[in-house]
Amino acid sequence: MSAQTRTEISRLLAEHGLQPVHRLGQHFLADGNVTRKIVSIAGVGARDQVVEVGAGTGTLTLALATAGARVVAYEVDQRLRPVLETVTAGVDVELRFEDITDVDLAEALGPGSWVMVANLPYNVGTPLLMDALRCAPGISRFVVMMQREVAERLVADAGTSEYGLPSVVTQIHARGEVAFRVAPHLFVPPPRVESAVVVLDRVEAPPEADRAIQLARAGFGQRRKMLRRSLADLLEDPVAALGEAGIDPAARAEKLTPTDYLRLARITS
Repeated sequence: MSAQTRTEISRLLAEHGLQPVHRLGQHFLADGNVTRKIVSIAGVGARDQVVEVGAGTGTLTLALATAGARVVAYEVDQRLRPVLETVTAGVDVELRFEDITDVDLAEALGPGSWVMVANLPYNVGTPLLMDALRCAPGISRFVVMMQREVAERLVADAGTSEYGLPSVVTQIHARGEVAFRVAPHLFVPPPRVESAVVVLDRVEAPPEADRAIQLARAGFGQRRKMLRRSLADLLEDPVAALGEAGIDPAARAEKLTPTDYLRLARITS
């Protein structure tokens, strides 16, 4: 079945007396080429397990199921239940009307390997992705659409203005790239910012990953301070520990690569 057009999305919403809700970050994708490109990049097919967040009016949901995947689709807006039940009738989709931020994905998804494919709501995209990377190891691949600036932060290099704690978390747990950008006019309603699809492939994180992220969080929490000061609450002797790790104690958080944080974590665990 072809992806939903702008006209079809407007019709589906009107039939049920619905309007997109701004506070839920609802911007429904209305471009078949983008939908097909996302499914193609995800590389899912028969017997693959997909979790989708923010099913909306179901255009991506249906495309994934039509490709042969088993889809578990989360949607917080109960008003969209009749729309989604109609759109996904007859295909292998399990609709879960829950707030994804209250869900333990590792427990909720169960065994096997999963791919997250989603047009993530802007208001929950970053924390959701960070939690999934850290706590839901069954999700082996992420193909998600986010605000472009946020997507670029995930894969930013140390020392750049985009680099921050999300960069460190992402790059400890995955290897990724921004696949392509998506213009605002391809959504209903159009957002005020450009979007981008980012692809992340999970890698096995080392045992000191959580400690490294704790150190990075402290550093970026006081990013104007030198590390010898911003890490003082976590390290008994910050200058000695940083020196042992080969890190300049006068450096600031954004200068350290994820590998630097992991090395410091190993020394101070």
